[in-house]
Order: sequence, then structure tokens, then C-alpha cells
Amino acid sequence: MGDVLSQSEIDNLLAALSSGELDADEFKDIGEKSVKNYDFQRPSKFSKEHLRTLENIFEHFGRLLSTNLPAYLRKNVSVEVMNSEAVIYQEFTNALSNPVLLGIIDFAPLEGNVVIELAQNLGYAIVDRMLGGEGNPLEKSRDFTEIELVIIERIFIVITNMLSEPWANVVKISPRLTRIETNSQFAQIISPSDMAAIVTMNVKIGTVEGMMNVCIPYGCIESVIDKLNTKFWYASMQTLDDKSYKDVIEVAISRARVPVRAVLGKSTISLNDLLNMQKGDIIKLNSRVDEEMDIYIGNIRKFTAMPGSAADSYAVKITNIIREEE
Repeated sequence: MGDVLSQSEIDNLLAALSSGELDADEFKDIGEKSVKNYDFQRPSKFSKEHLRTLENIFEHFGRLLSTNLPAYLRKNVSVEVMNSEAVIYQEFTNALSNPVLLGIIDFAPLEGNVVIELAQNLGYAIVDRMLGGEGNPLEKSRDFTEIELVIIERIFIVITNMLSEPWANVVKISPRLTRIETNSQFAQIISPSDMAAIVTMNVKIGTVEGMMNVCIPYGCIESVIDKLNTKFWYASMQTLDDKSYKDVIEVAISRARVPVRAVLGKSTISLNDLLNMQKGDIIKLNSRVDEEMDIYIGNIRKFTAMPGSAADSYAVKITNIIREEE
């Protein structure tokens, strides 16, 4: 971001020009200007459609964080996408404070890295919670210790692994956390003048609230920029739902364990008979030994069967399947 003059500096400059202390011709650029080719079919900036699609991707990412992070932090976690914007990388780094929590993520097979910035108070809350505390941030900011960075790195790895699913509708990626930086000067992953998209999310861990910014350089996703539109994104998501999610649900249901009951028959006796019952007494049921018995799945009558044995165990042989219309 270029330097911005204050009103007093502007007044001093105008006064110097008026008095002749400064010559305006000295500021004219008379040298030959360099010309850069511009590809109108693939502009080096993000359109509103691209930014909107990125918001959709990270809304999905936020839902994954809200669902999975409580298992590690044992605290309620809520994540909400606030906004997205396209800026030059220098504007992003100039807005960072020191110390800062920056996760540098390799977005393979895409070229380049993505940066995730986590607010300091969230970092302190994560450390406190992981060490058995209430998850309260520090009152005064300080540098993170090596032990604290190791703890935060584990959570960053969890966060990084969750990026694969939201991006699967655009491109299959294998994100990997390469390092954590606490100084913004060591996070110069691209040229300061290169364009990047910033997605800002509000993260709340228990009662602690802070921002998480995701910086995505244009060069990193340039090869798939044409796929960053809502039409393609929703179409890919529908295809994924029809195939992958359906198969996953079917497998999960097929492995579910359900109770099975074979009912030989029913009878009613008095409480006095029950209290005085002795070994060898007979209780008469409402069914015959040569009649079919009912088989219940949970509380639903699903089959009829004949009693018998298999090896040394009691068993039943299914004779009829009871349909819903029956």
C-alpha cells in the first residue's frame, strides 16, 4: 500500500510549490515507461464472482471447523465468514502486527502457498484450553514460547487438513502446513505488488472472539480461476453429492447394528402366581409349537419364522417377510 499523506503534509507541499521551493517538473517521470502484456481472457485480478465463490468455499470450511474443533478444544466453536476482498499482498502484510500467528500452507498440486492468519487472543485461548485451562486469553500480548507454538501447530494441522473437502468441488488438493511464522517479515511468499484474495472469518471459541484471515495469492489458483464461479461450484457439489456422499451414507447405514427379537408367544399371569412360581412350573403361551413366530427388528414386526437349532444354539428359520403394506 502506498504512503498516504496527512492533511498537514499536503498543506506544506502546496505551500512549497507556491513559494517556488519545489519545482513540479522534478517530479515528472520523463523516462520510458515499461509496458506489461495484459490478458483480457485471464485477468490478473479477482472478480466479484470469484470472491463470492471463495466465500461459499470457506462457509463450508467454517462449518467443518465448528463441527470438528470442539473435539480438540472441548469448547463450543463457531465460525462465520464476514467478507472477502482483493488486495495487493503488501496491504495484507502491512496490516499484520507483531507477534502474529501465520500458518504457511502448501496448496499442492497448485503452485504457491496460502497464508492463514489467526488472531493472537485465539492463539492464547487455544494454548490455555489445550493445557487444561478455561480457554482465557492473556491480558497483555507477548511472544509465543516454543512449547506454545508446538501446541498451536497441532491445531493448525487439523485446520489445514479440513481444507481438502471444501475445495474438492473446484480442484482436489492435498494441503500441508509447512511452517508457522510469528513475524510477518518472514511470510513474504509472493511479491508485495501481486494480487491476493483475503477471506475474513470471525471465530469464537467459548467466549473468546477473534478474526482469522485466509490470504490466497492469485498465482496460486490461477490455473483453476475459471472454475471459481458459483455455477461450476454448485454443479460439482451436486455431482459429489450424487456419488460420493450417497456411497458413504449407504456404507454407514449398512454397518449399523440393530436389535433382533424372536417372540415365541405371550401370556398373562397374576402377580401372585409369579411370586409363587417354582422350578418345573409351566406357563401356557398363546401360540402352538408348530406355528410361526414373530421376528421384530427393533420394535417393528418384520419376519415370521419357525423355531429350531443350529449347532449348539437356538435359531429360527425365516419363512416370510412382512412388507410395510401388510
